[in-house]
Amino acid sequence: MLRKIKFLLRARPEDSSVTQSVKHGRHRKKPRRLPQTLRRKWGFNTVQKKRCEWAGSDPLYVAYHDREWGVPVHDDQKLFEFLILEGAQAGLSWLTVLRKRENYRKALDGFDPAKIQKYNSSKIKSLLSNDGIIRNRLKIESTIDNAKAYLATQKEFGSFAKYIWGFVSHKPIKNRRRSIKELPASTSLSDVLSKDLKKRGFRFVGSTICYAFMQAVGMVNDHFVHCFRYNDMKE
Repeated sequence: MLRKIKFLLRARPEDSSVTQSVKHGRHRKKPRRLPQTLRRKWGFNTVQKKRCEWAGSDPLYVAYHDREWGVPVHDDQKLFEFLILEGAQAGLSWLTVLRKRENYRKALDGFDPAKIQKYNSSKIKSLLSNDGIIRNRLKIESTIDNAKAYLATQKEFGSFAKYIWGFVSHKPIKNRRRSIKELPASTSLSDVLSKDLKKRGFRFVGSTICYAFMQAVGMVNDHFVHCFRYNDMKE
């Protein structure tokens, strides 16, 4: 590839008129540039996107930040998946959960609440021996309880999305955060959501977990104002 670059950057034979003009100081010859298509292909002068600092440099985390975090979610089963994964994160990093997400999907029947609510002691034992997920009995048992509570809430409101988005009047709250220091662990609104979920039988839904859930599914836009994704978050 270096040979190609050297070849493409090699100066063209100089036109005599241009040479004379340069000698007399009338014109300056512009340096030869690689074609734009090749510059993009080989990664020359690529513009570095500004992201929320917490996204770091791990490719999985960066991809999650760029493609998922903060995008409004209205699909019921996707909302259920995020709620379960946020609960599984308790005491751990979100990156740990992301690395295990595909394993969770396989272990929990694609996050199908109708199937999960029927899990018995034999299934729980099987999940506890699955090193592809977080093997915490309380978290696994809470997943079953949450599936039951989710289905009951879904039946009451017609959809889980209708219920959950009602806490923000069915429209994302657009904040103007500028740094990690401005990101709260919880808010008065996540307190209200947490209290209501617990009343309905959900577990592992403390206020901090609820706020992380609200951020993830786009109920609040907490991308920093300088992040390239900030203005992309739309209904």
